[in-house]
Amino acid sequence: MENKNVKINTKTLDIVQISLMAAIIYIATAIVNVPVGIGYKGVVHLGDSMIFVAAILLGKRKATIASAIGMSMFDILSPYAMWAPFTFFIKGGMAYIAYIIAYRKDYKGESTLNNLFAFIVSGVWMNLAYLLAGTALNHFYMKIPLNQSFIVQSTHIPGDIAQVVVGIIIALPLIKIIKKTNINFQK
Repeated sequence: MENKNVKINTKTLDIVQISLMAAIIYIATAIVNVPVGIGYKGVVHLGDSMIFVAAILLGKRKATIASAIGMSMFDILSPYAMWAPFTFFIKGGMAYIAYIIAYRKDYKGESTLNNLFAFIVSGVWMNLAYLLAGTALNHFYMKIPLNQSFIVQSTHIPGDIAQVVVGIIIALPLIKIIKKTNINFQK
C-alpha cells in the first residue's frame, strides 16, 4: 500500500538531490571526455549539459552546489587536480548564472529561447574564467611569461566553446522532456 501522508524532511531531500546531481555531473564529465590544449591540457566533456539541466530543474542554490561539487570531483579524481579550486568556483558560477537568467522576470525556466540565452551567457563566463585561471596557472606555476601563458591558454577556447555548444544541444531537449513530467524538483 502506498502512504500518501509520508513527509520527507526538506533538508534530507535537498542533500539527496544535490548529491545525485553532483554524481550525474561527475559521470557525464568522466565518461565522455576528450583532452585538448597545450600545457595544462583540459578536456571537452558532456558535464556542462548536466549543469544546464541542474540550473533549470534544481534551482539556484542546489544547482550551484551540485555543479561545483560534481565538476570538482572530476578534477580531484583525474590528472587535473590542480584545477579543482578554480573549477569549483567557475562551474558553480556557471550554474548560478544560468539559473539567474533563465528565471529572470516571468520566465521561470520555461522559455527555450531564454534558456538558450542563459546557457550562452554562462558559457561565456566559463570560457573567460578558465582563460584567466589557466593563464594564472601557466604563469605562476609553470613560470611561463604572462603573454605566452595567455596564448597557451587561449588554445582551450575552441574546445570550451564546443563543450558549451554540445551541452546546450543536449540540455535543451532533455529539459523539455523532464519538465513534461510535472515533477517539481525545486521544492
